[in-house]
Amino acid sequence: MDQCDIIDKHTQSGLDLVEKYVKFVKERTEIEQNYAKQLRNLSKKYSPKRGSKEEQECRFSNHQAFLDILNEMNDYAGQRELIAENMMINICIELTKYLQELKQERKMHLSEAKKAQQYLEGTYKQLDNSKKRFEREWREAEKAAQYAEKTDQDLNATKADVEKAKQQAHMRTHIAEECKNDYASQLQKYNKEQNHVHTDMYVWSLQRLQDMDERRIKKLAQGYILFADTERHVMPIIGKCLEGITRAGTNVNERNDSVVLIEQHKSGFERPGDVEFEDYSQGINRASSDSSLSTPKGPLELLGRNKNKTFRLFNKKSKLPSSSISPFSTPPTPSPANGPPSPKFGRDPLSYCLKEINKTVKPRISSFRTLKRTVSVIEGFTHLPPEQRRKRLQQKIDDISKELQKEMDQSEALGKMKDVYEKNPQMGDPASLAPQITQTAQNMERLRGELNKYESWLAEAGGRGDSIRYSTHSLNNNGAHNPNRSDTDSSQAIYSEFDDEFEEEELAAPIGQCTALYSFPGSSEGTISMQEGEVLSVVEEDKGDGWTRVRRNNGDEGYIPTSYATITLNK
Repeated sequence: MDQCDIIDKHTQSGLDLVEKYVKFVKERTEIEQNYAKQLRNLSKKYSPKRGSKEEQECRFSNHQAFLDILNEMNDYAGQRELIAENMMINICIELTKYLQELKQERKMHLSEAKKAQQYLEGTYKQLDNSKKRFEREWREAEKAAQYAEKTDQDLNATKADVEKAKQQAHMRTHIAEECKNDYASQLQKYNKEQNHVHTDMYVWSLQRLQDMDERRIKKLAQGYILFADTERHVMPIIGKCLEGITRAGTNVNERNDSVVLIEQHKSGFERPGDVEFEDYSQGINRASSDSSLSTPKGPLELLGRNKNKTFRLFNKKSKLPSSSISPFSTPPTPSPANGPPSPKFGRDPLSYCLKEINKTVKPRISSFRTLKRTVSVIEGFTHLPPEQRRKRLQQKIDDISKELQKEMDQSEALGKMKDVYEKNPQMGDPASLAPQITQTAQNMERLRGELNKYESWLAEAGGRGDSIRYSTHSLNNNGAHNPNRSDTDSSQAIYSEFDDEFEEEELAAPIGQCTALYSFPGSSEGTISMQEGEVLSVVEEDKGDGWTRVRRNNGDEGYIPTSYATITLNK
């Protein structure tokens, strides 16, 4: 019993260690969460915005590699969050719950040990009281016996006094004997209880405390192991993230980036020819040579003669003055053969031309920027180089085709809705759809007109190139462009690729099977009937709208209510 306080302090120290370890892991999870948050913010900070210039540059392998690294870092941050979450669940929460159980169990066992000790102390107190009473009564009996003996020897004492003294001594002696017997009985009882407490109750409580402390140590050791295993389990995924970063670096292709840049920005202009030497010291008839330089009336005449040269870049967006020559017009008539040369061309005619060109171009740079800020775009993209113009025209045709397809789908849907309203007037008024149908038809007509216009411009731009020909959606059987085709034939040719996509979707492989729980009539548009117990192939799973696309063995397809069948998808 003298070691109870030591056991109490030891078990409390063990519980404090568990609580300290839980706090340690919590702080570790907070560090992991903050680290993951900072990594995500870092990835988001350097990720290109949607539609920004940086996103457009991702077609280059080095830009795409950096974007892949940001994605891998984002995944890496997710693994750090997973570490924090698993540590919180498997260590902190579990040990906290177990710690509460240990505290309750420890309190119960210590309470039982204290009860046994208090019971033994109570028994010993009774024994001590009986012992003191026996001691006191025995002393009184001795005094009474001495007084009776003294009275008996006294000659002056009467017989009655002697008899009374003897009776008193006898009574005291009897009381002392009873106290003696009671003390002996209490002593025997205490020894028995003491033996029971020390051999049974106290030992049992201490044994339970020992088992509890050993279980605590074992559970804490498991928490130590989980601290390492939690991070070790995500190491393969972290390794894959690091491998992804390495793979992003190895996928960088500097040669391909150069090719992409060239293909993106090549203008399609011909290489400028050599500027021939004109010997002003000789009386050469400059008008007889088409390739020689005449005495220019201005620097723009040189641009007119070299309309296919790089100087044509300065005629992109700005309008030339009345004295300038269009790049598609004929060269100017040379000056007379024997005309006097300009003094500015006396020493270095080429440098003079370049200076005059710079004077002409510099004031127009601001107008270029002004044109870029305007909302409207020059029709036909005639301000662009040939190659860039063909690409922009093709892109514009694709955008218009997508918009036209959307309008056609909407028109078809409105037509079906109108038929449903006509058959079932209670569902809606067919006349209410007339404005939408009219507007859709006008949009389709407008988009078809724009499509034909851009296709004609593309054919014109493609004809100027040597080997570049862009195929459009409006081609005849021989592959030539036919701008005079009717709208119906044009739309059929334009959207033939969409029909091919739908056919490919119809031939898609099943992704599972389903068994009908109830019969379904399939009377609505796009649905399919089924009988109870019928087995169908699942082509497309439920997208959240409550319908599943299925197929029979004969090829019939349609939608059924998801709740009407038991669906099993292939793994």
